[in-house]
Amino acid sequence: MNKPGEEPLLSLPERHSRILSLLQQNGSISVTQLSELFKVSEVTIRKDLSYLEQQKKLYRTHGSAILISPYISDRHVNEKEKKNVAEKRAIGAAAAALVSQDDSIIIASGTTMAFLAREIKPVGRLTVITAAVPVTQILSQHADVDVIQLGGITRSSSVSVVGPFAEAMLRNFNCSKLFVGVDGIDTEFGLTTNVLEASLNDAMINAAQKVVVLADSSKFGRRGFSKICDLEAVDRIITDSGVQPLYLERLRERGIEVTVVDV
Repeated sequence: MNKPGEEPLLSLPERHSRILSLLQQNGSISVTQLSELFKVSEVTIRKDLSYLEQQKKLYRTHGSAILISPYISDRHVNEKEKKNVAEKRAIGAAAAALVSQDDSIIIASGTTMAFLAREIKPVGRLTVITAAVPVTQILSQHADVDVIQLGGITRSSSVSVVGPFAEAMLRNFNCSKLFVGVDGIDTEFGLTTNVLEASLNDAMINAAQKVVVLADSSKFGRRGFSKICDLEAVDRIITDSGVQPLYLERLRERGIEVTVVDV
């Protein structure tokens, strides 16, 4: 007889179905947890996960299983800007509310940054340092905004600048906040993006007093090619209600303030 809280002994199809159900509820679950729950060996669980991965129903990573692919490629900005539009607009509006009177801020690259720029209503004199050409185009229309466009190599895929010239410019500034987008947020690995922007983002972090990450729910549990920083460098994350509660709990346990917007 099973003890309270234990799973009954299940057939193979039943166990597979239960694994997927647990992933839907929690976002991720470890091999050890599944082994203890189902009272089978970790070897058996790994075989289960391998089969389900071949069926494209989950992904395996670091002794765990997750529902979405942890790896992503660098897509063009024109493709990115068509995805999760409502979420990005709401996230941008929430981020814009953090801009203070006579503030000085850094805005990194990414489609969510353009939504942020459109939502900014400057009070007093606002100074913005940015790598993103679209952000410069939007905010330079405001008479009360001084925009410092970083120089460097322009990436066609993101319409933003990267490289040592941009990083050198940042060493001369100190801003209150950095608003940064990412390709992936992993609670173990940290924030990631492509290799060139990761280096520039790190320089931006060093030039800002607070780091605010703007990321819709599709970015959670994924990894870009290059690491920007550990989660300890992040002060706040603004996201949407599509994030699994487990991720939100883990972030708050790390001392990160999380703002969840409704769409």
